[in-house]
Amino acid sequence: MHRTKLIDHIILLFGVFFMIGPVFVAFMTSTHTAIDVHINGLQVSWGGDFVATYKELLTRKGGFTGEVTGARMVMNSFILGVGFAVGKIVLSMLAAYGLVYFRSRFSTLFFWMIFTTLLLPLEVRILPSYDVMTKLGLINTYTGLIVPLLASATGTFFFRQFFKSVPDELLEAARIDGAGPFKFFIDILVPLSKTMIAAIFIIMFVYGWNQYLWPMIMTNDESFYTLVRGIKQILLVWVGSQIPEYNQAFALAVLAMLPPVLMVVIFQSWFIKGLTESDK
Repeated sequence: MHRTKLIDHIILLFGVFFMIGPVFVAFMTSTHTAIDVHINGLQVSWGGDFVATYKELLTRKGGFTGEVTGARMVMNSFILGVGFAVGKIVLSMLAAYGLVYFRSRFSTLFFWMIFTTLLLPLEVRILPSYDVMTKLGLINTYTGLIVPLLASATGTFFFRQFFKSVPDELLEAARIDGAGPFKFFIDILVPLSKTMIAAIFIIMFVYGWNQYLWPMIMTNDESFYTLVRGIKQILLVWVGSQIPEYNQAFALAVLAMLPPVLMVVIFQSWFIKGLTESDK
């Protein structure tokens, strides 16, 4: 028994080191100067340039226009991640509420029509979505970045299954107390759904934060660049004898990983509970 537990722990530790290894190398490399990285490659030792690299990254204006900063890209990624997660939760909860509690002959059909959108990733509908955003004048806007990403059935599916597990006695009790559809939704379903909301928020925040293709298409103004796109821009400065700022690219990569990791670590209990809880 003890031997089995030892083997299990060894396997888990191996998995942890395997996953953390690239992050550790990226962080250590970011503490070196760009010249050191260019000459010696990836680093696993402390370079002593940590404060200078991250301070310059967050505060120095750069890019092709010489106006964008790392702090601005962090803010853009945060707005995209939070806006996408909140919008997805609101739309998904309302759609699931309508499908479960406003019963009609076509509720199941409507649900499967929504669910089939899972078969259509963003890449499939990216050209018509871009065309619509262009005609609406939403290029280089946060609305254009966020709204087209909200159209999928992931959140609707999870909230529909959650609402179907809520006892009918709660609905009957709310009707007896004179609660209308809106009051029942706000005062009963939303508080009951807080763990599910937390779980979906984490998933959608990470998804929105890590978006690359859609922000690249929707923005040509550097003031709307996200962190993920900023990494690519840093590595495109190889002109003549100029050395790309490898250390800042790795620092951006570390910053891009940090918020999703912190969110999952801090709210992991809510995340697990929201996806596994079934008894109300």
